[in-house]
Amino acid sequence: MNAQKRYEIFARLREHNPEPTTELDWTTPFELLAAVLLSAQATDVGVNKATARLYPVANTPQAILDLGLDGLKEHIRTIGLYNTKAENLIKTCRILVEQHGGEVPRTRAALEALPGVGRKTANVILNTAFGEPTIAVDTHIFRVANRTGLAKGKNVVEVEQKLLRHVPKEFLKDAHHWLILHGRYTCVARRPRCGSCVIEDLCEFKDKVDIG
Repeated sequence: MNAQKRYEIFARLREHNPEPTTELDWTTPFELLAAVLLSAQATDVGVNKATARLYPVANTPQAILDLGLDGLKEHIRTIGLYNTKAENLIKTCRILVEQHGGEVPRTRAALEALPGVGRKTANVILNTAFGEPTIAVDTHIFRVANRTGLAKGKNVVEVEQKLLRHVPKEFLKDAHHWLILHGRYTCVARRPRCGSCVIEDLCEFKDKVDIG
């Protein structure tokens, strides 16, 4: 795929959705971090329902530590894998309080040192909470990048590096959200909705499906 086509793809995605953002509910970097930690193998809707109960009671690292492991589990038990997630969140809160003054760090290395935080989660926090031009390649972005021809790669790191190299600078900050939303609602896994896709004529996918 050439640079002109890539530019037009992102120009159209921007026109269609000028201010994209995560579908997780959050107001502080810590709330976002906690929500992302809880979102693994869970829907954003399910996480938002849980955090709507949790955050009015405890929405800071210290408050969650004060809640305790069992108290935290009570608030998030509707989410899959809640036992493991609660343990990771408690450990993360302890590190944030003891090593970062209760604040979410703004460096990749410090973020990835937190329990349950890998490269993808660190990229989400850096991009969404702090406005860094990072791209967190999840299954949606991996699929869209490969299927459209935007950035083909055999693994998420390869796709991430190619996207960072090829996405025009003016679109880089929001590219993460555009691609996730496009993969979630239009370029879906089994039967992509090519008939209602705003970039269908630019996409290099050979087996297009004419459904809206």
